[in-house]
Amino acid sequence: MAALSLLAPQVDATPAPAALSAAQLARRGQIHDTAQKFEASFLTSVLQTMFQSLSSAPPFGGGPGEDMWKGFLAEAMAKDMARRGGVGVAPAVEREMLKLQGLKDGGEAGAPTGDAAKAVNARDVVA
Repeated sequence: MAALSLLAPQVDATPAPAALSAAQLARRGQIHDTAQKFEASFLTSVLQTMFQSLSSAPPFGGGPGEDMWKGFLAEAMAKDMARRGGVGVAPAVEREMLKLQGLKDGGEAGAPTGDAAKAVNARDVVA
């Protein structure tokens, strides 16, 4: 019997954080997406500049299409980098956008942060 009492779930006595309205959650999701897209755009510019100095030897490189495909590669890499956390531009932009909208940063009670903020956007919220 003592072994069963050790497996009993622990109950947290702290009060639950206040829930945010659906409109606030949608706005936070949109701000997060916009900040992430901004960082991806910034990283695309950085990577395209970096790729300009690279050249590939034939038979796998060169030709008129190489420059065009380098741009696509830079954009795809930048979007993936931003999605995985980027270089820190998106969180700073997101904080400033939240301030401009009159919302508190992620430390606000009930405010989604990190992966939870990514999951929330206008199309996920049902009014």
